[in-house]
Amino acid sequence: MRILVATDAWRPQVNGVVTALEQMTEAAGDFGARFEFLTPEGFASLPLPTYADISVALASQKEVARRIEAARPDHIHIATEGPLGWLTRAWCIRRGRAFTTSYHTRFPEYLFLRIGLPLALSYAVLRHFHRPAATVMAPTATIADDLRSRGFNRVRTWTRGVDHRRFRQRSYSTLDFARPIFLSVGRVAVEKNLEAMLGLDLPGSLVIVGDGPARAHLQRRFPRAHFLGERRGDALAEVYASADVFVFPSRTDTFGNVIVEALASGLPIAAFPVPGPLDIVGKSAAGALDEDLRAACLKALSIPREAARARSLEFSWRESARQFLANIESATSGGAGRRPGAPRMSQRHLLGG
Repeated sequence: MRILVATDAWRPQVNGVVTALEQMTEAAGDFGARFEFLTPEGFASLPLPTYADISVALASQKEVARRIEAARPDHIHIATEGPLGWLTRAWCIRRGRAFTTSYHTRFPEYLFLRIGLPLALSYAVLRHFHRPAATVMAPTATIADDLRSRGFNRVRTWTRGVDHRRFRQRSYSTLDFARPIFLSVGRVAVEKNLEAMLGLDLPGSLVIVGDGPARAHLQRRFPRAHFLGERRGDALAEVYASADVFVFPSRTDTFGNVIVEALASGLPIAAFPVPGPLDIVGKSAAGALDEDLRAACLKALSIPREAARARSLEFSWRESARQFLANIESATSGGAGRRPGAPRMSQRHLLGG
């Protein structure tokens, strides 16, 4: 099966959307799926308002149509609700092609926090965007239920995974800070709610890995914390393995790939009991969820690293790919969206047979 993925989020951006698409599509090769990507590459672009380091494509309908037709996909998946997502959606509707979408980011909450845009208005736009999709893929059961409660239809779960070879426990530390070390990784922006962590009275050290529009302000406001900037690959994995507790203060993420990376590195989680942490940590012994984030951080210190690692083993990119392809198979089981003569993915193949 040849699948075209339209995404406004792509390299060199560092975020959960890009990670999920790259890792999942690589794992999907085990099931015989092939992927093409329609991304901002090759288009002129403009900085995204309030996110100057993220650009959006200035694409034309004609060029998007040309790229889609050149790819000759068996199925089209729209990963983001940006300009490329809207143009691809329009192409599919005009031609009567079935397509699937995914919901990665709680933009309504982000826009409310940044500019005060009412949630009802933002969710109305998102419902309109996703309504024609044969399936809307949500990263967790909690987010899927929330979307259904807001009037989204045909929602199915598509989970995430982690590279257990890269993110693992290590016998050495690359962080020379006072212990215990409380770590947070991700975009340094208002919606990540880092103030909730940085304002805590905790022993040891607070470490932030990542960059973003709020970094300079937070560094001035919280001089005690260590801001290491962006880390990738093995350098990031070593930082995870060098800390003692992973703190996830966000209340607006849909999943939190960094939570699973931290667990795989042997880090117990401290977080609020909200979507993402509830789905990944839940009632397992791998972390502490509490509306009192300080209490959660202190409780997490007593959780064995082995318990965190064990929980991470329940998440894999192969399972993520299987779910993604199964969702497409379910959405197109009547043949919608396939070119005449295009192959179908068998259930045996999707299940790993």
